[in-house]
Amino acid sequence: MNILSIESSCDDTAAAVVKDGRTVLSSLVSSQIEMHAVYGGVVPEIASRKHVEAISGLAGRAVSDAGLTKADLDAVAVTYAPGLIGAVLVGVNFAKGAAMALGLPLIPVHHVRGHIAANYITHPELEPPFVCLCVSGGTTAIVDVKSYTDMAVLGGTRDDAAGECFDKVARVLGLGYPGGGPMDRLAQGGDDQKYDLPVGRVAGAELDLSFSGLKTASLNLIHNARQKGEELDLPAFAASFGRAVSASLVPRVMEAAKITGYGKIAVAGGVAANSRVRHDLEAASAKSGDKLFLPELNYCGDNAAMIGCQGYYEFLAGNRAGWDLNAYATRDISLG
Repeated sequence: MNILSIESSCDDTAAAVVKDGRTVLSSLVSSQIEMHAVYGGVVPEIASRKHVEAISGLAGRAVSDAGLTKADLDAVAVTYAPGLIGAVLVGVNFAKGAAMALGLPLIPVHHVRGHIAANYITHPELEPPFVCLCVSGGTTAIVDVKSYTDMAVLGGTRDDAAGECFDKVARVLGLGYPGGGPMDRLAQGGDDQKYDLPVGRVAGAELDLSFSGLKTASLNLIHNARQKGEELDLPAFAASFGRAVSASLVPRVMEAAKITGYGKIAVAGGVAANSRVRHDLEAASAKSGDKLFLPELNYCGDNAAMIGCQGYYEFLAGNRAGWDLNAYATRDISLG
């Protein structure tokens, strides 16, 4: 089954063709990073307009790069939630038009479910059930993946997402947008014990997370140093920040794995590319005996291949959308 998939939930326009949920025939991403970097973050109106400009041509290229014609397609899958509402609407409306014109089924896909499915591309042997740490600029959650389409959130952030904190701290440091990659590179070789940064906890909810305290403490540290004319040890600060983020994430996903007893842990989202988080998860899972699944770096960020992969399993479960499909800024992952 060949699925044309569309992703436009934030600032990347993406199109792909995926066969039978596991084989990526083509995957294209049109990035807007340089445009938004000027503003230190994504400007929703600009993102939406750039999606409109890129999406049709990108989808056409995805089909041709897959070595197929439109007649070879069997369905169209699209991210319909969550995300920047204007950006998501562009993808949804294009996908509805494409499915209608080609006479194909339309498959709605939850963006975070797509990130989880990126692991199926890297690890064809992976099957539910498993626990997945979903961590990105907009989402930080520990998800019980009971089946390909039955999922429940075991714990999540009460405030900021981990990726958002990386972005905001990096912006203040002048590292540009997005901040995850620059912060990770800066941290290499830094003393991760030099700066004592807080590790958020939520009393009475041991699987929940909080990053607002870490963000505030980090920004205060930077501003205070500047006001006093002191020079921060930037590699040490970045390493200390990465340690604090990892110290929040890793113990909680390991506890979730212990509770569920699946013996399998996956990671998804942009922060899944962070070297400290990956290293600490590898060490923790080796100690616990759980099998760890990490997506390839090129499938950590937003892409349409992951949407096509999850779309296949949504299709098998009977999840189809009508021409009244709408876009949503927020949507519970358990609802699909």
